[in-house]
Amino acid sequence: MDRSRYDNQSDQWRKRRGAQRRRARLLASIPKRLVFVTLAAMAAFATQFVVQRSEGTPGLSVSHWIGGSPAPITGVASVIDGDTIEVHGQRIRFNGIDAPETAQQCEDAKGARYHCGANAAAALDGFLAASSPVHCEFVAWDRYKRFVGDCRRADGVSVAAWMVEHGQALDWPRYSHGAYAVQQAKAEAAKVGLWVGTFQAPWDWRAGHADSSKPSSQPLGIMSRRLLAQSGYSCEPRRTCPQIGSCEEANWYLQNCSWGGKLDRDKDGIPCESLC
Repeated sequence: MDRSRYDNQSDQWRKRRGAQRRRARLLASIPKRLVFVTLAAMAAFATQFVVQRSEGTPGLSVSHWIGGSPAPITGVASVIDGDTIEVHGQRIRFNGIDAPETAQQCEDAKGARYHCGANAAAALDGFLAASSPVHCEFVAWDRYKRFVGDCRRADGVSVAAWMVEHGQALDWPRYSHGAYAVQQAKAEAAKVGLWVGTFQAPWDWRAGHADSSKPSSQPLGIMSRRLLAQSGYSCEPRRTCPQIGSCEEANWYLQNCSWGGKLDRDKDGIPCESLC
């Protein structure tokens, strides 16, 4: 081999080795703690971004980042509250609406307080029982690990739309983008359900009652049926004013049955005025 070519190759090899040693010394001079803190900060930022996007956007949840959506759920529902049911052990939150919380109270046309959250749950229970099973399409997971979905009865009627149109829940623009605004306008104009008197929007009520607003652990549909038996009244079969024996009974139907509003024809909050 030519001597000059050998010397050139040796010089190039030494330069490469020198560059590698300098890079190694540079990396070694960076404190390991600094590297760890940088990586941890990057991971925290990524996690915060995913969570904020998941909670702030109804159609986007962690499941969209890490896997596919679950299959639709069909079955007989147990009512948890006015906007949540349970089917086959899975909690399902109706997408785009918000019903009064279990402990929430509202005021009727006369200013008397009543349990509007319990009324909403009872109305939902009667509505679902009339056409079973319910079918729910997945939308997202919420922070309580509930399946958020669009649900319909066996006859195809939208559960969320019915609840809003009958004044038992509100359109929640943050998530519905006004999907149920028409139904809400009808309920307000007819003064049915919550619109008979005054109430606080459920999302505002929860903000001031953080300890009372966690999802219930027991289906209210089952509990409400026990209470019906104890009271001696029942929402089935439907009754008209001539079939009702007292003002107390009429008020019970008004507050607990999905058809109770028909007993208050002039929408003044007083049912069967011949009795009351």
